[in-house]
Amino acid sequence: MSEDVREALSRVRQRVSDAAVAAGRDPGEVALLLAIKTVPAARVRQAIEAGATLLGQNRAQELVAVEPELADLPHSTHFIGHLQSNKVNQVLRWASCVQSVHAPSLARRLDAARGRQAGETEAGPLDVMVQVNTSDEPTKSGVAPDAAADLAGEVAALPHLRLRGFMTIGANDPDPGVVRASYDRLAAVREEVLASGTPGTEDARELSMGMSNDLEIAVAAGATMVRVGSAVFGARPPA
Repeated sequence: MSEDVREALSRVRQRVSDAAVAAGRDPGEVALLLAIKTVPAARVRQAIEAGATLLGQNRAQELVAVEPELADLPHSTHFIGHLQSNKVNQVLRWASCVQSVHAPSLARRLDAARGRQAGETEAGPLDVMVQVNTSDEPTKSGVAPDAAADLAGEVAALPHLRLRGFMTIGANDPDPGVVRASYDRLAAVREEVLASGTPGTEDARELSMGMSNDLEIAVAAGATMVRVGSAVFGARPPA
């Protein structure tokens, strides 16, 4: 096994643990998801063999290409990128959770597709998260924070989906305070939804936020899952 992946994974786990302890939290409260966009299947296998169990894929075509090569290894994969409607069936074949639900139309399409899948395979509800644009950046996907509770309620009402929480991409800003504010907004959305008592939202406790360059800020703000790619696999090749 390539030691660079194993050692990098160990360093990231230590960062997550240290950040949790510094925030007065139990490190076991924070899951590590490896974002594997553009990473060859062979390197992903190395990470799984080093103990990684949770992966995240941004692109449907890569999910479909990579997952068959990992099928013999125990892991689960979340879809964390922008999901086009015509790719829903492909994603549902391999992903155990879709973190990037940003609109009612996508939620309804996922629900319908999962319903058909359940009829064929007896699959249970699909885990999903609502993606929130907490930094108000026009280049980022996600529902506005003030509309997130309504979307969460719509998602929770769909019979073939299970709302697990919320996801955001932190503010692209060199000021740690601005980044922290974007994560605090997601935590506030979660608290609003949990306090609402809306049926189907009681399990919406996950906060998927924080990446390689700002995971410590996210953990301090309450992240239950951080999405790390380059800190384990190195810089991605240019587009």
